[in-house]
Amino acid sequence: MTELSVVIITFNEERNIGRCLDSVKEIADDIVVIDSFSTDKTEEICLANGARFIKHEFPGHIEQKNWAISQAKFPFILSLDADEALSEELKKSIIEAKKNTEFDGYIMNRLTNYCGKWIHHSGWYPDAKLRLWDSAKGKWGGVNPHDKYEMESDVKIKHLKGDIYHYSYYSINEHILQANKFSEIMAKALFKNGKNASFLKVIFRPPMRFFRDYFLKMGFLDGFYGFVICKTTAYTTFLKYSKLRQLNLLKK
Repeated sequence: MTELSVVIITFNEERNIGRCLDSVKEIADDIVVIDSFSTDKTEEICLANGARFIKHEFPGHIEQKNWAISQAKFPFILSLDADEALSEELKKSIIEAKKNTEFDGYIMNRLTNYCGKWIHHSGWYPDAKLRLWDSAKGKWGGVNPHDKYEMESDVKIKHLKGDIYHYSYYSINEHILQANKFSEIMAKALFKNGKNASFLKVIFRPPMRFFRDYFLKMGFLDGFYGFVICKTTAYTTFLKYSKLRQLNLLKK
């Protein structure tokens, strides 16, 4: 059976990390947590659960996750965030993948819990993620903070049964604060890559995003929280393009 390293990055995740570690114990041969100098009980919880705990200054989501891979004992890697956990069905699928690794990468769906409610629409599900792979055949890429694992073009990929459970926001206020933080990171990353945002994009992209997620992606079926999610996502889009436009205006 192929040996598996589970790699997790953290910063002040005492609320979530124990659940994450509990969910991977029976499938992991190595668990390594890369921490950005947490000030809460994250380290204590990780060590109590048998994880290797390494502190490393945070250079960005993509950069941190690529560095974290280098600390894994085995090239076959499952990458999780601290606020994620594996469903029982997904654990079984991963065990089967360990027994017969004929594929180079494995995709799995992610189901998000928002303020205590599981979100099945709103553009948030199935939210397929490539999280299990042969690390010799790819690396983390994308645009911060929205990282994604990019594999070589000739690889074989399989979709596994089961879900990653994502415990995202415990309150609406947390989501709004994160929207401001992430929009800042996204705007700076786009600006660094030479991107700009027209005034028309600032005006029209947010309502277009709301229409897509709430109506086309059936966010209305998620009830009140579906509406909140779609409005906040549209607001994040507004902030991202507004901040990007400001950066370009200040450059002139």
